[in-house]
Amino acid sequence: MTMTARDITAIIGPADEQLLSEIMLTGATAGELAQAWAWVNSDDALVNEGRPLPTGKVAELIDLLEDMDEDPEP
Repeated sequence: MTMTARDITAIIGPADEQLLSEIMLTGATAGELAQAWAWVNSDDALVNEGRPLPTGKVAELIDLLEDMDEDPEP
């Protein structure tokens, strides 16, 4: 099922239209986005739990979310 902007903001909070669009274009599920969000916010803890590094859509989403964190605020 395709995620809506509302689904995405429910997981990651407020986001600009470009990021919302990029996330939707991945075709990822809400579960995959939630996994990516968890990795972005606590990757050390997840590695220490012995979880394998993310691949596929989750890894793609992580790249998008990390880029969001690096963009300077206006």
